[in-house]
Amino acid sequence: MSVFACGRFSLSLERPLLMGILNVTPDSFSDGGSYNRLDAALAHAERLLADGADILDIGGESTRPGAPYVSPEEELQRVLPVLERLAALQVPLSLDTRRTSVMRAALQAGAVDLINDVSALEDEGALALVAAANVGICLMHKQGNPDTMQQQPDYADVVQEVGSYLARRIELCLAHGIARDRLLADPGFGFGKTLEHNLQLLRELPQLEALAGAPLLVGMSRKSMLGAITGEEQPDQRLGASVAAALLAAQRGAKVIRVHDVKATHQALQVWQALG
Repeated sequence: MSVFACGRFSLSLERPLLMGILNVTPDSFSDGGSYNRLDAALAHAERLLADGADILDIGGESTRPGAPYVSPEEELQRVLPVLERLAALQVPLSLDTRRTSVMRAALQAGAVDLINDVSALEDEGALALVAAANVGICLMHKQGNPDTMQQQPDYADVVQEVGSYLARRIELCLAHGIARDRLLADPGFGFGKTLEHNLQLLRELPQLEALAGAPLLVGMSRKSMLGAITGEEQPDQRLGASVAAALLAAQRGAKVIRVHDVKATHQALQVWQALG
């Protein structure tokens, strides 16, 4: 499939697309508190686009390991003003949420092109709601919930299990009338996985895509797996590792790459693409 049906937009997948991260939260693992004011969020969105972002991903709930509970009402208060203001920019807008009520309110406001759900539409009513909407969908795999998922991740075969889960969620979407070109799948790096699990998933991205039956969205930007490899404890010191991980994912067939550092990643992809 060479085109992703993303709400108001049809996006070519002939080259990897960059999804710029815009966390309007006080506690996200890397940039929590940096953009949780409306003016700061809008300014950062403009920077991400200038740096080469193809999609903006707006999230109002941190799903880092051990993240505290945020009510759907508070999450919506964080994301909706940003989405409504950004809608005028004519750029694909992704809502990073796992709550049906948050999805519904944002869809009713007409400010969303893509639902990016770490729970793969498992929340009650989410699948039916999104099936009836004209939006793209990203289904992510995770083992456990954010408060406990990194305590004891365990798989017999991580590639097979992650791929099979994503395939089941894809098939369920198709059964609900969602066209395949609206779907992306995300292996969920760091969501209930050890470092070795993450590395195995990265090695086997082509097999994962084949198992899932949908183009892959990959997000490793600044994550602790990169800190474990490099020894860098602070997320904002993992730029080089993040760019390398993004480039490796692109080389292995990832169609959308979710990153904090759009400009550096964009430049790296430009050099790789210039080789032909």
